[in-house]
Amino acid sequence: MSSEHNNPRNPIRIGSRGSQLALWQANHILYALRDAGYHVELEIIRTTGDRMQQPGFVPPPNLDGKGIFIKEIEEALEEGRIDLAVHSLKDLPTKLAPQFTLAAIPKRVDARDVWVCEPYWALHTLPTGGRIGTTSPRRRAQLLALRPDVTFVEIRGNIDTRLKKLADGKCDALVLAAAGLDRLKRAEWVHQRFSVEEMCPAPGQGALALETRHPDYPIDQDRDAFIRNAIAFLEHPYTRFCVTAERVTLDALGGGCQLPIGAHCIPPDIANPNKWRMFAQVVAPDGEAMVQIETEATLDTDPITLGLWVANDLKNKGALELLSTLQP
Repeated sequence: MSSEHNNPRNPIRIGSRGSQLALWQANHILYALRDAGYHVELEIIRTTGDRMQQPGFVPPPNLDGKGIFIKEIEEALEEGRIDLAVHSLKDLPTKLAPQFTLAAIPKRVDARDVWVCEPYWALHTLPTGGRIGTTSPRRRAQLLALRPDVTFVEIRGNIDTRLKKLADGKCDALVLAAAGLDRLKRAEWVHQRFSVEEMCPAPGQGALALETRHPDYPIDQDRDAFIRNAIAFLEHPYTRFCVTAERVTLDALGGGCQLPIGAHCIPPDIANPNKWRMFAQVVAPDGEAMVQIETEATLDTDPITLGLWVANDLKNKGALELLSTLQP
């Protein structure tokens, strides 16, 4: 551990959004690094995505929605104002700009979607026409495939804001990521955890991404190498494999979190010690048609190969035709 780069006057600077969940995630990494003996500070950065959630926000022209939660953070990273960015992996584009790299991906937590509704404790118990709060095209399409009679309400904001809107009667139920509720100790709101066969999660859901400057684009070569070495112990190889395969599948189908595409890879475990398992799902926006697959791969399979194979299988079964029904 270099004393030159690890001292209170020159701490590792972590950049993060200011939402409750983003701060939890950033502090989770900060405390892990401090426990390992590093000096670390946190810098909160306001992003376009944060501003979009405020009342009265007028989006800039030609906003495509890609990277809206990371643009300003990456600018700070590129300029050297921070050394390390902590993101929810599902917020990241499938291809990073060449000056950045995902230097570490920690162990993933529960990647599933969950049902939040006090009077009706499962989706199938919701009365006809029930109002579900979600802005996710993937969740809407998947929910319509399960319950074509439900309706949707645009509910934005952080987790506590969404829970308050639910309590205030703005909608009858919410569908959220399990990871956020679990991390913020709000699991008591969860009444159903959807299986990956019912609602296949977004690629990368439940995982964190630690982004640094790429070795080929250093500001200070020694300092940047120190940062990458400092966070190396947080890397979880199984999670790296899984999210790589998922993101390759998404990219091969067009990329972007605004597509109704789910992809989820399960690492070897006690029940299946010798194989990777992967689920993927593409649903028409109205929920009336779906292409889904479940496949297995041997331990020596490369994640890029697995992701491309899954994408090609989805294409062969008509996934691109379903996606072509989306409005431009």
